Parts: sequence; structure tokens; C-alpha cells
Amino acid sequence: PIQICVSKCPDRYLTYLNAYSSRTPGELEYYRHFCIPEFKNLQKAPIKVLKDKECPAMIIPSTPLARRCFPAIRAKKGVIMVGNETTYDDGHGRRRNVTELLEGAKKANVVLETRQLAMKIFEDYTVSWYWIIIGLVIAMVASFIFIVLLRFLAGIMVWVMIVMVILVLGYGIFHCYMEYAKLKGEAGSDVSLKDLGFQTDLRVYLHLRQTWLAFMIILCIVEVVIILLLIFLRKRILIAIALIKEASRAVGHIMMSLLFPLCTFFLLCLCITYWASTAVFLSTSNEAVYKVFNETACQFSGQTCQPETFNTSNVTKLCPDAQCLFAFYGGETAYHKYLIVLQFFNVFMFFWLANFVIALGQVTLAGAFASYYWAFKKPDDMPAFPLFSAFGRALRYHTGSLAFGSLILAIVQVIRVTLEYLDHRLKAADNRFAKFLLSCLKCCFWCLEKFIKFLNRNAYIMIAVYGTNFCTSARNAFFLLMRNIIRVAVLDKVTDFLFFLGKLLIVGSVGILAFFFFTQRIKLVQDTAPPLNYYWVPILTVIVGSYLIAHGFFSVYGMCVDTLFLCFLEDLERNDGSAEKPYFMSPNLKKLLKKTNKGQPDA
Repeated sequence: PIQICVSKCPDRYLTYLNAYSSRTPGELEYYRHFCIPEFKNLQKAPIKVLKDKECPAMIIPSTPLARRCFPAIRAKKGVIMVGNETTYDDGHGRRRNVTELLEGAKKANVVLETRQLAMKIFEDYTVSWYWIIIGLVIAMVASFIFIVLLRFLAGIMVWVMIVMVILVLGYGIFHCYMEYAKLKGEAGSDVSLKDLGFQTDLRVYLHLRQTWLAFMIILCIVEVVIILLLIFLRKRILIAIALIKEASRAVGHIMMSLLFPLCTFFLLCLCITYWASTAVFLSTSNEAVYKVFNETACQFSGQTCQPETFNTSNVTKLCPDAQCLFAFYGGETAYHKYLIVLQFFNVFMFFWLANFVIALGQVTLAGAFASYYWAFKKPDDMPAFPLFSAFGRALRYHTGSLAFGSLILAIVQVIRVTLEYLDHRLKAADNRFAKFLLSCLKCCFWCLEKFIKFLNRNAYIMIAVYGTNFCTSARNAFFLLMRNIIRVAVLDKVTDFLFFLGKLLIVGSVGILAFFFFTQRIKLVQDTAPPLNYYWVPILTVIVGSYLIAHGFFSVYGMCVDTLFLCFLEDLERNDGSAEKPYFMSPNLKKLLKKTNKGQPDA
């Protein structure tokens, strides 16, 4: 069938025969809006117009949906109607029931249900957005308070954090059990998730015992795994606490570092905006292409044509039944042929710029915290503005190194995106060897990306400390870590695990608070909670936002720990505690490792 673009969907029942013979002025002119663009002759015989497929035989009241016109079907007192009619003229003199149009609109049901779900979610955001912001502010304050307390009570806070996470998970198990027990005996609560199938109203799942049983089992598994890890890593936790205390002191002297992720976030937003605007510009730079269509043999069939001049061209003389119809959006110039290449290059540039921004943030934080470690008298020997000084050094001296490291990572990421695209295209194919090979390549490049990120992170620290180029810094960092692989595995990863527990505590606490508030289970503010279609919408938003906020705060701490750890290893290898080569590590670390500076008092 021929498809055309219209400025507005039809709003009335009308056949072409009725419009042609109508005495009402403007009926035929209105009908022409739904004909092909080159149809100009309003005096042409209706039979000839319909035979040449220049106009539809009939139009019906329609509504726009997903850039398409669908019959305006609605139910009034149980009666199916289109517009205000229950029957319509099919253009052949017969009256038909509008229920026959339902078959043509069945495929739109999924779109309509999805649109209805999206509208309800949007309504929930409009009435709860300020409470969501309050929840995110609470998460920010909680993260800041946690870090401030960690500065003074690192050891106690770590153990309290571990206990609190276990208690939060324990409460989650208890709550799931209570909900599971409460639903016992209720009608419909024993239906299995498999029998229920997918439901757009997710609240239905909360009325099933199997849902709460699944939640309880998952939380129990997580609880057991965390307890076992704590039992086997209890000695290593004590070592990690020493690094966290030292990092707490460093962050305490450079408090502006906690706000630096906002700068990185702003630059990443610029990168995303640049990529999105360029992608949209490229996607919308196509032109409407018209081709010659002919039912009989014609030498011009399939060639490009212009609707405005088609009727006066030689094509209509040599092929009388030829038509110039819309074929596709695109173009036949060199620019349009290589448009996909430009889109690919745009994606590559996005990865490169995003990785460069992240690298700039990492080397800036590393430079600031390295200036703390290598100050013999802390904080007297530190620069006045360590963060701004490190940022200036990174832009002035290390831009090339950061761009090169980001380029390597961007190339690997683009290859991964290409493999994902090929995997998506090969899903319908039945070539098992190709699928197996593609899965192996995806796994290998995933591992390679993780390794390059780890290596780049430590290379940027060496760049911030010594100012060497990327390749030299990456080589030195790699071999330094390999010579201390046990310390890397124990100290660095245990510290990452503790940071994960901190995020879990903050996100879990704020998430539970949001759950009780939006489900109106807090009596003091029961009347304050807004009425919602799906209370999980603001709860999930608060949980995801809280995790991002906690991740931003703890990412600064993680960079601080990694920087101090690498500086600590360098300090151990390059210095021996003599007057010529004193240790720069803090007294606590020297005491932990039983190291001293000979003939010099500790700073």
C-alpha cells in the first residue's frame, strides 16, 4: 500500500466519490490533502484517480500515534465507535460496522499500553519530584557525613558499617518473611510467577507469595556470602583500615576534592550533548527520495524522479502508467552514502572525549593526593591549592598522555560496540560457529577493556607523580604492581570491597526510608506522601540516584587510596629511612610496617 505524510490526520468520514460529487465547497480540496503530492487535477474522473492510486477510496476519523494515523476507536456505553459513528461507508455503497476496523488497529495495542504506562509513570514524577529531590539530598548528606566521620573514626566506622549492612539485609529478610506469611491463605496469592506471566501493573507481583519468597532467598544468599567474606578477610580488613585512615586525612586536607566529581560530570554532560546533537543532525540530514514505479515494463522503472516536474517529463510520455512515488529517506550523494561512516566516527569521538574527561579527573585527583603523600611535613609542605595546581599541571603538561591513553581505551570500546552490533544482527542466523566465535571475541575484549582501565588508572597516577609520558608511566606502574601483587590483591581489593559496603549501607538506608514514605507506612507523614499509580517509580529513582551520589563521593576516596598505595610502594622501593632517603609515609604506616627514619623525628 502507498504511504504518504500528512500534516494532520483526517477528522471525518468521507469517500472520494462523495467528495467529488459533493456540492459543499472545500470537500474535494480537503480530501486532496490525503492524496499523493503530485495529484493536482481535481477534475480527473474518480474511476481514473482510484485506478492510478492517486487518492484513497475513503478516509475515516483518526488520531495520531507514534507518527501514524490510527482509527479514532473509542467505547461509549459498551458500544464501539469511530468518531461519533458506529457504521461507515466503504466507498462501494455499502455500510459496514466499525468493529471491522479493530483488526487493523490490533497491532497498536502494545503501543497504546506502553504509552499508557509511560503516562502513568510521568504523572507519578510530576507529583513526587520534590520528594525525590529531598531523598537525593538526604543521600548526599548521608554520604558526606559518612566520609567526615570516617576521617576521625575510620576503624570504628568500618566495623559499624559492616554490622549495619548485615542488619539491613537481616531486616530485609525479616520483612520479606512477614509479607510472605501475611499472604498465606489469601485468594490468588499462591499463583506462580510463570503462570501469571508479564503484567504492566507491577503491583500485582507484590500480592504473590512466590515474589516475597524469591526476595527472601536472594537476600539470604547475599547475607551468607558477605558473612563468609568477612570471616576469611578479617585480618586483611585491619590492613585496609590503615589505608582508609590515611586517605581520610588526605581528603580532610583537600576537602574540595569531594566536589570535583561535579566538574567531571559537567564535562561528561557536554560530551553527551555534543554527541547527541551531532547524531541527531546526521540522522535528520536525509532527504525524501522518489522513484519511478510502473506496473508494466518501463526503461525508467526504479530511477530517481521529482514529483513536481514528473508530469511534464518524458517518462510519462514513454510510460503512460508510470508514477513518481516516495521510496525512502536518504540520498544518493557522496555525503549520504557515507553517512553511516560519519555516525560511526561520531560514536568513536564520543568514547574518546568521555574517556579523556574521566582521565583528566583521575590525574587531577591523583596529583592532589600525591602532593599530600610526598609532603614530608603534612600539611605544611603541601601547595596552597593542591587540587587547582594538579588540574593546571594536567592541562599544561599531560594533555597528550591523557589523550593517548583515552584513545587506546576508546578503540577497544568501539570494537566492543561493533561486536555487540554484529551479535544483534546474527541472532536470527543459525550459524553456531559464528555465534561461538563472536561470544569468545566479546569476552576477550571485555577482559581487555577492564585491564586497560586498570592499567590506565595506575598510569595516570604515575603521570601525576613523576610527569613521565603515558607509555613509560604505564610500564612503570605495571611492573611496580607486579612486584607487589600480593599487596595489590589484599589491600586494594579489600578496600574496594569496603567501599562497596559503604555504598550498600547508604543506598539501602535511603531506599528503605523511601519505601516506607511512598507506601505511606510512616504514620507521622502518612498524609504528606503523594498519591501514586506505581510507588516503585520514585523509590527506584531515589535508589538509583542515591547510588550515583554515593559512588561519586566514594570514587574520590577510591582514587585517594589507589594514589597513596602506589606512592607507598614507590616510597618503600626508593627510600630506606636514612637521612638521605627518608620515608615519606605517615607515622601510622611506618608503625604498621615497623619502619623508621633514622636520625630524624617523624613528621
